[in-house]
Amino acid sequence: MSAKIFSIANQKGGVGKTTTAINLSTTLAQKGIKTLLIDLDPQGNATSGLGLEKTKGSSLYSVFHGEGTANDKIVQTRQKNLSIIPSEVDLAAIEVELAQSDNYLLKLKECLEPIKRSNSVDVIILDSPPALGLLSMNGLSAADYLLIALQCEYLALEGLSQILNVVQELKEQGINPSLEIGGIIMTMFDIRTRLSTQVLDEVKKHFSKKLFKSIIPRSIRLSEAPSFGQSIFEYDSHSSGAIAYANLGKEIINRFDLKK
Repeated sequence: MSAKIFSIANQKGGVGKTTTAINLSTTLAQKGIKTLLIDLDPQGNATSGLGLEKTKGSSLYSVFHGEGTANDKIVQTRQKNLSIIPSEVDLAAIEVELAQSDNYLLKLKECLEPIKRSNSVDVIILDSPPALGLLSMNGLSAADYLLIALQCEYLALEGLSQILNVVQELKEQGINPSLEIGGIIMTMFDIRTRLSTQVLDEVKKHFSKKLFKSIIPRSIRLSEAPSFGQSIFEYDSHSSGAIAYANLGKEIINRFDLKK
């Protein structure tokens, strides 16, 4: 069975998207699911957040240009069952260069096809840049499912409708007709504020079927972990953030039938 591809996206920065990519990938790997995390953000925060150096030539940049394969770029992490294709600053140039090529929205899909067919991984998770540029759009065009990381604040709701419109366009234009909204992950929930609860209630009202039950708390431990190059499970496995991401992993395994 070919790997399922999940794109974690939101055109807004600072919503816990990369934190989710790192920790969701890690918890799936801990549960025996062979997971590949692909860092599509030129800032490379998922790369450094898992303790890897951002080294020249390590990203998918050359593969986008037809040199080598995505398989060549896969690096094993410290976590068993978790590998990564890192990012580095070269990837920033792709935004401009892709626009000049044919089928520019399908370049990533073409790059990942051999990995998807190889049965070497069960799940591919794409960590997209915090903007709906060509790299993010390539992520959506390659994915089976979109996971939306949504911060518990009012402006987040505006961004949600924008990204849902983009998904609809990709489907209607035949670029990725099978793309589905895999679910909404509420992040940075602050139990002390009424606002967090109000935003959560609003999302429940409109998207209850898509909303994951596991809610990611606002947590100092979660924000500290990447600066040590560690997932939350390495940094503080008993923290509220670790428990929340472990629960989210279980939900995703059940929702998408990823059981080993």
